[in-house]
Amino acid sequence: MFDLTGKVALITGASSGIGKSSAIALATQGSKVVLAARRIDKLNALVDELKSLGREAIAVQMDVTKKDQIAAAVAKTVETFGRLDILLNNAGVAEFVPFLDMTEEQWDKTIDTNLKGYFFVAQLAAREMAKHNWGRIVNIASIASGGVGVGFPSIAHYCASKGGVIAMTEALAIELAPMGILVNCIGPGVIETEMTQDLLKDPKQAEGLLARAPLKRAGKPEEIAAGVVFLSSQEAGYTTGATLYIDGGWLAN
Repeated sequence: MFDLTGKVALITGASSGIGKSSAIALATQGSKVVLAARRIDKLNALVDELKSLGREAIAVQMDVTKKDQIAAAVAKTVETFGRLDILLNNAGVAEFVPFLDMTEEQWDKTIDTNLKGYFFVAQLAAREMAKHNWGRIVNIASIASGGVGVGFPSIAHYCASKGGVIAMTEALAIELAPMGILVNCIGPGVIETEMTQDLLKDPKQAEGLLARAPLKRAGKPEEIAAGVVFLSSQEAGYTTGATLYIDGGWLAN
């Protein structure tokens, strides 16, 4: 089950957290992986780790806000492995800024990375997937995405970007279905990553963040990676346009 042998996956934001764990999980299931992020040193270390396990992997330095770098990464993927089957859109930024103090630069940085970047990586990846009439695009959203009864102060730009990711996922699922490409979202709750580590180290902030989660703990990147593997697999063949929330029960509470 969930055998990805022969598939090729491109993972953005692969240098740490959810991206890194997902790359390992996809490779473990047999996929060849292309690791993309800005921090090439961390990517190279992960390539060495995967190769030591007998997996095929390469690293490409890529900033998702730069269309030329996106194009180069997709081209390198196809040049090296001959195709592109799976995309994990994971690269993201988050910065706490009160709404009344937020600058245009801060807004643009978040939207360009978390939403615009996803759009253009997906667009170039889908063009390759369409050649083989098979593809999987998995976008990382968030419980902080609007429409689910949860509001988060001081990250209006982040919430807007993640809400946009879900809306875009649903639109792409419809448009790309005739090409054999499935598009889905994962909405993580509070996960132990570089983005949250400082908050989780503060007992008071950690308690506030986790108060609504019945499991009373932060999730691990590997627990999101399991969802990525499912949505990337043949077994997910009747799943598209969906958002899978992996949040420790946050939204149920």
